[in-house]
Amino acid sequence: MAAAFAVLIAMLIAWFVMTWLFARHIERRVAMELENEAIILLADLKLDASQEPQVDEGPANPRFNLPSSGLYWQVSNAQGMQRSRSLWDESLPLPTPVPPLSAWRTRSIDGPFGQRLFLLERSISLSPDTPPILLQLAQDKVLQYVARKEFGRDLGLFLAILGAVLIAAAALQVSVGLKPLRKLRHELLNLQSHPASRLTDTHPREIAPLIDAINRLADAREADLTRAKRRAADLAHSLKTPLAALEAQSNRARAAGASEAADGIEHAISAMTAAVYAELGRLRVDTVRNNLYASASSPQEAAEQIVGVIEHTAIGESLVFNIDIPASLRVPVPLDDLKELLGALLENAARFARRQVCMRGQMAADGKVELQIEDDGLGLDAATLYTLQHRGKLDEAGPGHQGLGLIIARDLVEATNGQIQLAHSALGGLKILLTWSAPQRTD
Repeated sequence: MAAAFAVLIAMLIAWFVMTWLFARHIERRVAMELENEAIILLADLKLDASQEPQVDEGPANPRFNLPSSGLYWQVSNAQGMQRSRSLWDESLPLPTPVPPLSAWRTRSIDGPFGQRLFLLERSISLSPDTPPILLQLAQDKVLQYVARKEFGRDLGLFLAILGAVLIAAAALQVSVGLKPLRKLRHELLNLQSHPASRLTDTHPREIAPLIDAINRLADAREADLTRAKRRAADLAHSLKTPLAALEAQSNRARAAGASEAADGIEHAISAMTAAVYAELGRLRVDTVRNNLYASASSPQEAAEQIVGVIEHTAIGESLVFNIDIPASLRVPVPLDDLKELLGALLENAARFARRQVCMRGQMAADGKVELQIEDDGLGLDAATLYTLQHRGKLDEAGPGHQGLGLIIARDLVEATNGQIQLAHSALGGLKILLTWSAPQRTD
């Protein structure tokens, strides 16, 4: 757009300048023609006995004999004046005062017959002892105007075609010049989808420093994420043993009759566990949010893998899991992140369910992908549902980290450009509805 605007401005400036130069050229040509006629006029110019200028025949151009023809001559001094028949009973205006002209001078004047004239004039002395004679020749400028108009029209058409060619050439040059950057864009999108990939070295050498800088940045980002994940995992692992020991101490204290001390220990264990899960949840959310993904995955595959793990835990071994998800259904979230999301929700549902957990998936009528998770637990009251869905934070989970999985899931869904809704289930517990726009088809 900027190049097209620049070409347009350049063409307009060129049109004005070239038409002005053409007008100047025409004036010079007319001045030369009038000078040639003046030479012929001077050859026949003389003074009579009363020092009045006299021309017997004058230039042979027939326009000088045709009244108001647009071509005129006139000679004059203080004693008298003689003019061409084309002036009839009119005369050319004299400069006031008459300047001593030693060379030809041109100017534009309003002449007789309502014409705008191009005037050539000069003072001539036939001999040192004779008075000077003002010699004037004039031509109607209408022909100059017509020539300038025709030239401007033809030039405008030519410049319009030239401008269109230049704009097309500029667009082609930009397209060809930016073609390597389009390849770079695709590689950047691939880097966003697959953090382990890197930009290739097949780009023009002019952008090689940029490629190297982006690859170094990607290496640093991947290293930071790996380091953060490892530290979080180390933190969770290192706290498992102390928490298990505290839980054992709590059981001993309660068995010994120190119920109040046992309650205090269990409260501390719950708070520490909630803090650990909250930090792990933040890490999961930040990992997803810092990467823009373009891949899609199967929620059926993710759900079956998660349920296979939960069924072998203490909270899941006595539950029935019903999964009704078409094998062809896809959500626009990579499989690892989808496992993180559904894992948090299914673990939360299993923790509070009494006998069963149901999960269904479908393509909605509006073209969106829907996943629904329900349990037959006690559910949550309206105030808690609103808090968890709209205002809850990772550090606002209730006792025993109640609702922590829901808060983590909500942030994960939002990080993947999805939506989450919480409501009461027909089974008696909580119903969670996840919604995403359908993933784009890729060939």
